[in-house]
Amino acid sequence: MIEAQWFMFLLAAVAVISTPGQDMLLVMSRSITHGTKAGIATAAGVSLGLLGHTLLATAGLGALLRTSEWLFTAIKLVGAAYLLYLGIQLLLTRSAQISAEASQPQSLTRQFITGAASNITNPKIAVFYFAFLPQFVVPGATNPTLSILALGLVFAALTFLIKGPVAIFAGGLSVWFRAKPKALIWLYRCSGIIMIGLAVRLALARKDV
Repeated sequence: MIEAQWFMFLLAAVAVISTPGQDMLLVMSRSITHGTKAGIATAAGVSLGLLGHTLLATAGLGALLRTSEWLFTAIKLVGAAYLLYLGIQLLLTRSAQISAEASQPQSLTRQFITGAASNITNPKIAVFYFAFLPQFVVPGATNPTLSILALGLVFAALTFLIKGPVAIFAGGLSVWFRAKPKALIWLYRCSGIIMIGLAVRLALARKDV
């Protein structure tokens, strides 16, 4: 029974993590524009953000977000504002700035923090965790809280294992894009538009998952 429950969880988790979304776009864009290491650092930050959501779900704060309209709204607006900031930065980037960044790349710590901040400020993930993880707790488990914690930790680890290779693949395109400044500018602008779109979608998001 336990083995079957974990197998179903792993299948569902891989499907959810592999679906393109905000985190996947962020990891890919950082790899392409700043190199493979930057993408991997961003993916690690995203996974850390998921660990934060795991602790929230374990503490029952996911339920609070689900029932508290003002708290959900406050957190989602912070997350939307952060995505909007990232999107505008990408839209306003010019060739000279790209050249300067290439010679003075952002630290991996900054990329890591960007990934974590992008993830932890999305209350939809907290609500998703609260709705998703308990489904895979074995009926009659002696300590459901620990089960949710374990499931969340595995989900975060799987996220890095899936998004890490995505960062490596996208990083392989970095040299090509850097050799074609115009293409890189358009990549920045397209990524910026998508980020702004995600910010709007998050700002308009409802608590239901």
